[in-house]
Amino acid sequence: MTTTERTIEKGRRQSAGQLSILMYHQVGRFAPMRAHRANYCDHRRFARQMALLRAGAFQVLSLEQALRCLAGVSPIPVRALVLTFDDAYANFLDYAAPVLADYGYPATVYAISDWLGQPMRWRDPQPDRATPRLMSGAELRSLHQAGISLGSHSCTHARLAELSPEAQRAELTDSRARLQDILGEPVLDLCYPFGSFNTATLRLAAHAGYRSATTCLRGAATAADHPLLLPRKAISYGDNLLGYSWKLLVKHAPKPALQAWRARRNELPSVVENSAA
Repeated sequence: MTTTERTIEKGRRQSAGQLSILMYHQVGRFAPMRAHRANYCDHRRFARQMALLRAGAFQVLSLEQALRCLAGVSPIPVRALVLTFDDAYANFLDYAAPVLADYGYPATVYAISDWLGQPMRWRDPQPDRATPRLMSGAELRSLHQAGISLGSHSCTHARLAELSPEAQRAELTDSRARLQDILGEPVLDLCYPFGSFNTATLRLAAHAGYRSATTCLRGAATAADHPLLLPRKAISYGDNLLGYSWKLLVKHAPKPALQAWRARRNELPSVVENSAA
């Protein structure tokens, strides 16, 4: 039995009560890199990761299913996880979507409403690396019709906590409105760009009608988490199958930042489930 197989077998005995929300960005063909490794996943590793999920009997849930579990409506399955993809890069269509379709896995993609179909612009161009394109509105609509869930990643990928409440409100409400116009149905889920948020962001997100928001807080999600403060596990360019299995199966104590927000849960705004447009 290989080390990866032993890690999976250990995970078969993992107790229920938590689920992993995985954070991906780009999936594709990339030259080796040293910087921004969490923004890339080699397409061959991605395919092997999805195969490992099937071999290890992981339960890949839609975000909607996961939210019901975390709210106590349904039990959290053992080895449950959710697949999320930030920024809505166009390479998702070529490299991630076909693999997900082959396995029948649900996923959520978070789109930046003001830059649909345009080159990524919130980070300086990298030498010898092409600037990736974001999906267009038509591509997002087609992807959604194929069964991929779509959420908002703000209007301009702004660091929300550094903005005034008025500017935050515009980033949250305007992005939701534009994406809803494209899809023709409510957009209920949010992802904070750069993992940047504050208490005002949570209040404004609830008021804007979001039922959930994912963060860059590290850890597994449990019923202790507020639906607008869902922790995730970042998948990086350097994650081999052993490292990937380790992130999924090994229990770690919550990081201090996550513990601090959990302790404040009763102070945070409630959300309206299945908010209308």
